[in-house]
Amino acid sequence: MSTIDVTDDTFEAEVLRSDVPVVVDFWAPWCGPCRMVSPVLEELSNDYAGRVKVVKVNTEENPRLSRDYQVQSIPFIAFFAGGELEKSLVGAKPKAILKEAVEEVLHLQG
Repeated sequence: MSTIDVTDDTFEAEVLRSDVPVVVDFWAPWCGPCRMVSPVLEELSNDYAGRVKVVKVNTEENPRLSRDYQVQSIPFIAFFAGGELEKSLVGAKPKAILKEAVEEVLHLQG
């Protein structure tokens, strides 16, 4: 499974109404740290296929979502379970930290 691009229009269906926890990567094409995190999130998408969904939101093309979730620095990685924002991380993080956050959200989902 690979990451899915989500927009202001598809966010509710893909994230808030998802049956599985969702990792949302708020990013922009010009962001170096975002490009560093992207392959790690792709790996997590494969590692947790069927259990967690990983989506990407281009902050420049989807300003409403950036405003709604008060994204001030990117990469901003948000972890949703049951339609609720449970956790967020700012900045490029190593896979171990991201994996730990995914496990926390999976645990919340029960």
